[in-house]
Amino acid sequence: MPFPRSLAVMLLDRYVDHLTYEKRFSPHTVAAYRRDLEQFQTFLAGFEVERLQQGTDKTIRRWMMQLMEEGVGARSVNRKLSALRGFFRFARLVGEAEADPTALLDPPKTPKRLPEFVEEKGMERLLDEVEWPPGHQGATERLIIELLYQTGMRLAELLGLAVGDADLRRGTLRVMGKRQKERIIPIGPELVDRLKAYLVGRTATGAADAMAAPLLVDAGGEPLARRSVQRLVSRYLSGVTTQRKRSPHVLRHTFATHMLEHGADLNAVKELLGHANLAATQVYTHNTVEKLRKVHAQAHPRGGK
Repeated sequence: MPFPRSLAVMLLDRYVDHLTYEKRFSPHTVAAYRRDLEQFQTFLAGFEVERLQQGTDKTIRRWMMQLMEEGVGARSVNRKLSALRGFFRFARLVGEAEADPTALLDPPKTPKRLPEFVEEKGMERLLDEVEWPPGHQGATERLIIELLYQTGMRLAELLGLAVGDADLRRGTLRVMGKRQKERIIPIGPELVDRLKAYLVGRTATGAADAMAAPLLVDAGGEPLARRSVQRLVSRYLSGVTTQRKRSPHVLRHTFATHMLEHGADLNAVKELLGHANLAATQVYTHNTVEKLRKVHAQAHPRGGK
């Protein structure tokens, strides 16, 4: 017999509100954490454990083992463990738990994966040789590719751009990142001109021209859908790369990698990407090191080519 919903999920609902309104996590992250915690709650119910905060290090470890036996990847298990860590910290904070059982657990090891990116020649072909559709559609699609590649912004940040976020006189974009953290990204003269032309054409779609109105709109003046942007980026990248991943985030990786390859300071790239710490940015240095390693192996007499 299931436990009453009010008893089983009351603290979970409070925690989700905490993530949403106090921590300002993205809706996507909040939804993922809720799913993870509800999944653990279902697991506990099989042992007649009523509340999430009654989980122990043993039950959490048993759940993690079951997930991995079912084929869930180490990265996904780590995310679920992260959701539990946050929940138990909150439970202790509000006096609903005396201890944090996750403190005794080590996350499963995950293999290091280098960020996938598009080579410079591929991006040059995309931006210099591709024939874009005529009219507003082509202008929108090209602007999407250029904004993602030239600024390194996330897809959610791109879709969140408002008309007033583009300061074309100063050549900057105001971007609202994770946890509502604002940053200013400089853009080059060519992209400024493209944005100016786009804003003129945007008026013809009938879209609202208020400063808070979405910057990117379709031919009917409606804000772009997340999935439609993902599909068009994948379609354009498929013409210049054979790699499996062809998402908007690949263009973010491409931006960071190309910046570092051309001598950009790591801290500057960190600020442009909106990373909270330098460790998140350092992963891109592995790409440049691997490229140097290949050059050394090919060119040096003792390089092992």
